Amino acid sequence: MNAIMTNFDIDAEKARETRKWEGLSEIDQALSENRLTAYRVRKAWSDPWSRALTIACMTILVLFAAFVVYWDLIKA
Repeated sequence: MNAIMTNFDIDAEKARETRKWEGLSEIDQALSENRLTAYRVRKAWSDPWSRALTIACMTILVLFAAFVVYWDLIKA
């Protein structure tokens, strides 16, 4: 076996150490600034399916609250 490390191997190791993980840097910054919840809400709102689900759930909750108010206060 050849135990000699070539210059290519050394450069590749340095590149791995200094490589930036663009996807994780935003999460790391959010954690350091204690704003992870806001980050999750922004990311969820940018997804069309998540936005539709959020709007549907909020609509159902508002309709249920309106029904409870109608049934208990107005009708009774």
